[in-house]
Amino acid sequence: MPESLRPIPPRLADRLRHVLIDADYTVHGVRDRLGNMAARALAREQLTPALRATGGEERLGLLLRLWWLHVPVAEESARAILPVQELAEAGLLRVRDGQVRAVVHLEPWELEDGRPGYVASDPTVRPGEGQPRSDHVVGAGGASATLSRLMVDGPVETALDLGTGCGVQAMHLASRANRVRATDVNPRALWMTELSCALSNTPNVEAREGSMFEPVKKERFDLVVSNPPFVITPEPARYTYRESDLPGDSLSADLVRQAPGHLTDGGWCQTLANWLHVDGEDWRDRVGAWVSGTGCSGWVVQRDVQDPAEYVELWLRDSCEHGSPEYTRRYDAWLDYFEREGVEGIGFGWISLRNDVAQDATVRVEELRHDIEEPVGRYLPDVVDGAMTAHRLTDAALLSAHVALAPGVVEERIGTPGAPDPERILLRQRNGVRRVAQVGTVEAGLASVCDGTMPVGPLLDAIAELTEQDPASVRERTPEILRSLIAEGFFRVTR
Repeated sequence: MPESLRPIPPRLADRLRHVLIDADYTVHGVRDRLGNMAARALAREQLTPALRATGGEERLGLLLRLWWLHVPVAEESARAILPVQELAEAGLLRVRDGQVRAVVHLEPWELEDGRPGYVASDPTVRPGEGQPRSDHVVGAGGASATLSRLMVDGPVETALDLGTGCGVQAMHLASRANRVRATDVNPRALWMTELSCALSNTPNVEAREGSMFEPVKKERFDLVVSNPPFVITPEPARYTYRESDLPGDSLSADLVRQAPGHLTDGGWCQTLANWLHVDGEDWRDRVGAWVSGTGCSGWVVQRDVQDPAEYVELWLRDSCEHGSPEYTRRYDAWLDYFEREGVEGIGFGWISLRNDVAQDATVRVEELRHDIEEPVGRYLPDVVDGAMTAHRLTDAALLSAHVALAPGVVEERIGTPGAPDPERILLRQRNGVRRVAQVGTVEAGLASVCDGTMPVGPLLDAIAELTEQDPASVRERTPEILRSLIAEGFFRVTR
């Protein structure tokens, strides 16, 4: 690592952390200090309301201007609360002409155990300020929050944050694992990760430089997470935080295919990804091929799809290229590439795999656009278990199984007031994935009586008698429907 990126001395990190905490430079403190209007304006890259909210010489306002808004503060004021000279020597501050500027962005973060943490990154490049440097390190954004809420709970022995960036996922892993590895191809990202961990008092994280699994090629982990540079572009990588030199969506495919070789038995890999929607091809088949034959069970979820123009505009805006001389040329070249490849859309979502080392392992691939309960990691293993159980149950085994209605499932009946029968019967999950399924009278009857004490077969016989249906016919057609309802989490097999 270059001398300019040497780790911050532990004593200095402790001192800075205590200054930040004592001034209430925390998630709640900053939110209260800025207020809703200024916070919303900052999200639109508008500084004026935040500058108005942080005026004066009190500590929190000064720290916000320095570390968050990145405006110069008077050197005398900064020295009154910070070890300015030491922080400048460590590469965090720059002192010139009686003013102090922050070289890095420090964002308050809340760790799982409620302790305050801090995420270090490069300051945001705002419109009109040029473009990011090629090794720019972004802070914790929406994708970071999505992945942190997706992580399965610990505790585990070992964990890996592949493509760590600012280190935010490594900090989340540090509360779940005894030992954490954080890898990245970008030395500046590793420096930011070490700074984030030092300021957040998470000493069990070790940073290693290298691409993909190369820095840990002989190791296995109980939990691997990644927010990799999955942006799909026709050009060589311009920014290490978002792009690779691999074509199309092959970086995501390679990561998924290599992951099982670095997981312990029962270990998890959880990654965010982009994938292509290609003319004449179902995206489910495309992503399903990545996970096929890995011996892993899991869950692939598409949360959003953008058309090619939306996608290009998003990433040109991300690198502050709107209005630049190259904007139209790059936009046009990007669309040419998608047209040549037959790309109709670009999907975004997550892939969660569990290394079951099983030939009959199955991965559920689906699209979910509605709001679901968060954090997802708390119930994600149950989703995977339900899909695996349904996949393995034969009709005969299912009729002999004991099932119960899953917690939080309610029934809704929709129909004309006064009509003897409803037009539709729905089962709705009030928590977890929050699915809704339309069911028939047999499945609704089963939902009303099954509590795990009796096998499915005799219950279906009783329902058939009450509804004046042939028991044999009900036994024949219900297992397929019930199997789907188990896979979707409406019912659970108890034994």
